[in-house]
Amino acid sequence: MSATSVAPPTSPRYGITIPFDGVTLVEHRRWYRELVELGYTDVWSAETDGTDGFTPLALAAAWEPELRLGVAIIPAYTRGPALLAQSVAAMAEAAPGRFAFGLGTSSDVIVGRWNAAQFVEPYKRVRDTIRFLRSALAGEKVDHEYDTFTVRGFRLARPVEYLPPIFLAALRSGMLRLAGREADGVIVNWLSAEDVATVKPEVGADIPMAARIFVCPSEDVDTVRKVGRRMIAAYLNVGVYAEFHRWLGRGPVLEPMWEAWKAGDRKRALDVIPDEVVDSLIVHGSYDECRAHIGRYVANGIDIPIMAVMPIGMELGEAVRGLAPPWTAV
Repeated sequence: MSATSVAPPTSPRYGITIPFDGVTLVEHRRWYRELVELGYTDVWSAETDGTDGFTPLALAAAWEPELRLGVAIIPAYTRGPALLAQSVAAMAEAAPGRFAFGLGTSSDVIVGRWNAAQFVEPYKRVRDTIRFLRSALAGEKVDHEYDTFTVRGFRLARPVEYLPPIFLAALRSGMLRLAGREADGVIVNWLSAEDVATVKPEVGADIPMAARIFVCPSEDVDTVRKVGRRMIAAYLNVGVYAEFHRWLGRGPVLEPMWEAWKAGDRKRALDVIPDEVVDSLIVHGSYDECRAHIGRYVANGIDIPIMAVMPIGMELGEAVRGLAPPWTAV
């Protein structure tokens, strides 16, 4: 049986990040149904320090066949090649034609400190992993020495009928161009709607782009900015994200934060993050303002916007319902 490649759909996509904080996985069954009723098309998981990336999607595949599923992202280092191929193949079988696999380097913290793996040659590692997965998921016997790992005599015992599109998480030019050459799509995060115009040309016009977008539907600007500063400091002091924002041109406004963080002055690091940086990276305001802001991401080239909802001062359900699509820039 030959496998069929599944092209990413071109119809409007409205994604949301799962699992929801404070909601057990078993409780997500009713949420998945409601998401469909509200007009959401996609649920995308992640793999950092909560659930693994595949289990929430496996449940969604079984409980709600109308949803499209994606993971953004699975690190290239934390599973062996064969196990990774098995996990991707299992999801492709559970949700035929509805699953997109997101691969990335992750970070030295997650890979090295938390998972005791060596975070070396990230560009080559994701490139090699994509090439291995192409062969393995196509049912080929893989016996090959890649630059960053070697696989001897592996073949999937359960052939994949529908090959899932592979999305690559990318930040700067090198990885973005690799995504354009070797992947079926690209995943970005921690960028503004205006930054999309900088990123898009590096990938190419024909490559679908997914973006995780942090959204807080609150008009309590002071509280949102306080929370946003903590998030920005936590992420943008990680090396790969710091270099990304230097590349985007934010180096001059973020340098005071990086200097204070390096000096161990966490309070000053938060205080010197400009309001305009928070307002560009964290979507906030009324429901209509948030939907319009997400719509600007789409207008600038994001094909699959994936909200990460931050329900400050309200219940999760209220936020999810209030932010329901369509998202149109005004």
